[in-house]
Amino acid sequence: MDSDSPIPGALSVTVIGPDLSRRQSIVGALNSCAVGPIREFTSYPAGLEDLPQMLAKNYDVILVDLDSDPEYALDVVESVFAAGSATVMVYSGKTDRELVVSSMRAGAREFLSLPISTADLSDALARVSVRQPASVQQAKFTPRKLFTFLGAKGGCGVTTISANFAVALAQESGQKTLLIDLGLPLGDAAINLGMVAAYSVSNALGDPDRLDSSFLASLLSTHSTGLYVLSAPGDFANQAPISLHALDKLLSVARHNFRYVVVDAGSRIDLKESSLFEDAATIYLVTQVGVSELRNSNRMISHFFTARGHRLQIVLNRYLPHALLFDDEHVTKALTRPAQWKIPNDFDTARRTQNTATALALEDSPISRAIRQMARAACGLPAQQEKKKVFSFFG
Repeated sequence: MDSDSPIPGALSVTVIGPDLSRRQSIVGALNSCAVGPIREFTSYPAGLEDLPQMLAKNYDVILVDLDSDPEYALDVVESVFAAGSATVMVYSGKTDRELVVSSMRAGAREFLSLPISTADLSDALARVSVRQPASVQQAKFTPRKLFTFLGAKGGCGVTTISANFAVALAQESGQKTLLIDLGLPLGDAAINLGMVAAYSVSNALGDPDRLDSSFLASLLSTHSTGLYVLSAPGDFANQAPISLHALDKLLSVARHNFRYVVVDAGSRIDLKESSLFEDAATIYLVTQVGVSELRNSNRMISHFFTARGHRLQIVLNRYLPHALLFDDEHVTKALTRPAQWKIPNDFDTARRTQNTATALALEDSPISRAIRQMARAACGLPAQQEKKKVFSFFG
């Protein structure tokens, strides 16, 4: 149903819920809030593509009842969230933390507890009306992406760049982002971010038949910025070689549950037949301007990435133009293509943040600014011209 006198510029709203009395109570509160057109759906959509996509494009706010079928309702929330620029809210008679967290992970921006008061609903709608810049809205609903960081050799700084890229990506995009550390037998991503993890990637890869969304969620740690992390093991115990089948299963589950998945692959070119290097992935080859690094990079590009084109991006780490043995022309010739990114050499900042277990991306330094620009480009945002305050998507 539509309200009789839509207010110009008011929010258009859709309510999806099988329970008639609950749905009508929501619609009654909406009418008191003087919103624009209101439409009701008496059941969840049978398919998760066409209707959610249509709703997301034509309505500002989608309200979904969680209680009739919570699991499917969360699938609806995620589908609407992924399909367009609409804001998704959920309502429920339950207030347990697990349900709240699950709804936020699926993409809901507001969790409304029944019975809902007009004042609470009005406040939630007011928050929707405070629009983000158009550039952020556009980047906010991008397809799921996999970013694989690979080093030309050990010591190139893959972990530092990938971990801080993941932090910046989660903050700039406001999307659910997961960092996976494949630095076996021992990886440093969690340490670099100041985190202590109870579980690791070995737990995920050790039993691929058991691996599903719930099991993966139980293995993750959460950084203070909201970034999810599946760390590398902290010891050598019970570490088996990586199975490509298990790795592909992990990546499939991760990409189903996260908008962005960032993988620190170290120098694991032996995993080239896995999903890490599929055509849908963006590969960041991290190297330095040195004889051995450029030689290795040339060989890797020639053997593995000649057909990848724009999906391969070269990152020159610890770049100090006035102290290089080779000029940019020689570097480009060695790499067979220009480097897309140059991370400046700022040893003092990098060492200090590592020693204090502080995410480098949270500081304002030449390195952090360069990594943040990489993250903004990865999620479709324009280059940042001025200093920008760090923000939280759900703040």
